[in-house]
Formats: sequence, structure tokens, C-alpha cells
Amino acid sequence: MFLILIYIVLVIVRPQEYPGVAEMQLPLLSIALVLALLAWLVAGRKDFTEPQYALIGAFLVVVMLSQVANGWSGGALQQLIQFGPAVAAFVILANAATTQRRIMVVMVVFVLCSCVLAVHGVQQKEVGIGWTGMPLVQDDGRIQYVGIFSDPNDLGLLFVAVLPMAFYLSSRGGMLGLLRLFWLAAAALLLYGIYLTNSRGALLAVGAILGVWLWLKRGIVTAVLIGGAGLAGMMMLPSRLSELDASESSAAGRVDAWYEGIQMFISQPLFGVGAGNFTEHNYLTAHNSFVLALAETGFIGFTVWLAFVGYCFRMMLVLYRHKPELADAAATESWKTERALALTLLLTLYGFFAAAFFLSRTYVIILYFIAALVVAEYAGASRRFPGLPVYRLTQDIGRWIVIAIGGVIVLFVITRVLL
Repeated sequence: MFLILIYIVLVIVRPQEYPGVAEMQLPLLSIALVLALLAWLVAGRKDFTEPQYALIGAFLVVVMLSQVANGWSGGALQQLIQFGPAVAAFVILANAATTQRRIMVVMVVFVLCSCVLAVHGVQQKEVGIGWTGMPLVQDDGRIQYVGIFSDPNDLGLLFVAVLPMAFYLSSRGGMLGLLRLFWLAAAALLLYGIYLTNSRGALLAVGAILGVWLWLKRGIVTAVLIGGAGLAGMMMLPSRLSELDASESSAAGRVDAWYEGIQMFISQPLFGVGAGNFTEHNYLTAHNSFVLALAETGFIGFTVWLAFVGYCFRMMLVLYRHKPELADAAATESWKTERALALTLLLTLYGFFAAAFFLSRTYVIILYFIAALVVAEYAGASRRFPGLPVYRLTQDIGRWIVIAIGGVIVLFVITRVLL
């Protein structure tokens, strides 16, 4: 657990890419992941019950085969090197964080690390450059970070994903209310960071999180009314969200990319044009995680990835709505925590994918960290409350194929309407 937490810190904060350290070319990420993997291999208990384990393994195989199917056998090894660490991190974290306390610890690490990046963004906005040496984006003054967060959209996506975690941690109180204030301040910092990224997808995702929370807590009518008012308020802010229009150049380019992605799928329906090859067929990336999966890995990869994501949503929604028989006050309190964690992770999923619908983030490791927490929470809750449903991939294969077919149709219709 400690080693995978170190890996998470290195992935998010990325001190190995700071000035003076980057020149040393220390493979800190690889070292931390290998050590965590070795520690997991010698650990006692290993659990592969949840279907996401088989699905992520299958997706890795499809990603590799997509290169072979397009005539480049060496691309399979390249994809193993690129996507393999996300698979390994998923398996380790999902097996390590199966207690309520450990999941909370991971959330603390996520929020604190994200706050470091938000503070860096505030410094950028104040003086024009952060301590990493990264300046503001020259075109529009948006904040950015190093490495995988050098795109303001990726930075905003991270802040959106951890925002529900900050609010959950604030609800637990402690230290005469000081901890509540601390985590609320962290949430406010993350919200300000989202605003500084000026990412339309991230701003829309904040509205999605609010809408889903209202839907689950107050019903669909309240969610539509308040969520709509909140979205209208955000569009009045001095941000790129106020420019949101399908005919605006940036948005139009994305819709064109969706169309090209669907054409790639039609030309190579089984394994797609190959993982990482989208920009070889179009000058822009897909700007949609679902279209990217469909175009690059074909119907097979799209189905597997969609099932992986779908099970995550399904598990947290079922866990949140489940009503077990509680024997005593201790069990009642424990179940309240389970539901709160399920709601937090469900909101994280909705926020992430609301933004990822406008970004190409099919393979990004943050997604697989979140999925690992989902799997860990459901696996742990199933042991603590045995009445929860057990999911079997063999029983759902037909369902996921039908859902994937529906997904392709929906993507095609949305693209045609916007065009």
C-alpha cells in the first residue's frame, strides 16, 4: 500500500520532472511501480473476483493486437510498455485498498497532490511562471503543469475527479471542526484551479457532478432546475464556456474529429486503426474518449473498454442504493460510510467522464486509479456486507455487446446532428 501511494504521488506531483531533477533522468516512476508490483506478488491475499480484472487484461491484449492488425508487430510491444503500467497500477491499488480506511487514505493523497498542482497554477497566474519552470499557456493565459498535465484540459480533469473526494473528507470533521475547514479550503482551491484551467470540459463536469448529486439526493426535478441554473451561472463567468457553440472553430474541429473517428471505425471495424494512430489519419486527436476507443481499437476494444467503465458505474450505483439488513449500531455506522464512499466515487466517475467525453483520455492512468478505487471499495464492501450482488462477466457478455452497438449508434447520431 505504501509503495503504490508513492507511485501515485510521483504520477501526480511529478517531482522527477522538476528543473534540476529532470536532467538526472532518474526512472523514479518505473522504480516505484516495480517495487509495488514485487511487494504485491509476495503478499498473501490476491483477489480477481470483479470482472474489471479480466476486462482490463483483455483491453491490453486488444490494444496490442490493434497494432498487429494494422501491420506493425513491433507496435504491440510499444503499447505494452505504454499502457502496461496503468494495468499494473490498477491491479495493485485495487488489491491494496480494500478497507474503508485505506480508501480514505488514497483519497487524502489524491486531494493533497492535486492541491499542490492547484497552488502551482495560482503561482503561474500571479507571476506568469510556476516553480516547475512551466509558464502560462501563451495563447490564452491558462494554467498548466509538467508531464501528463501540461495540457490545461488534463489538469482540469484531475481537479474535477478529486473534487468529490475533498468534499467527502470535509464531511468527516475532526479536530474541533478544523479538518472540515481544511478540506473545504482544499475543495475551494480545486474549484479555483478548474477556473484557472479555463477548460470547458472541466467546467461542464463540475455542473454534471452537482446535477448527479442533486438527482441522487433530491430527485430529478430538483436536479434539472438547480443544475440548469448553475450551468447558466457558469456560462456567465468570463471563461471559454461562454463561447460554447457547435459552430465555434474549436468545437467544430472536435465534431469533425468525431466524424473522422467514426469513419476510421467503419474502415477497420474489428481492431480499429491501431492504438495511438488516430492522429496519423486526422490532424486532430479524437477529443472524445469513447470515439478514440472505437476508432483505435475497433468494436472489440470499444466493447471491452465500455464494459470496464460500465461495471464501475453499475457497482457504485448498486452499492449506494443497496439496503442490507443491519444487525447493530456498528454495522449501521459502517454501512453509512460505505454509502458515502460509493457516492463519492460515483460522483468522481460522472465528473471524469463528463469531461472525458470532450477529451481523448481512454488510456490515461488517472482513469485506472479511479477504477481501482471503485473495484477495491466494492470488493471490500462485499466482504463486509455479503448481500451485495456478485457480477460475472460470462453472464453479461451479450448485454455488453448490445450496449456497445447502441453506443456506436448514439455516437454516430450525435455527430451527425452536430454536423
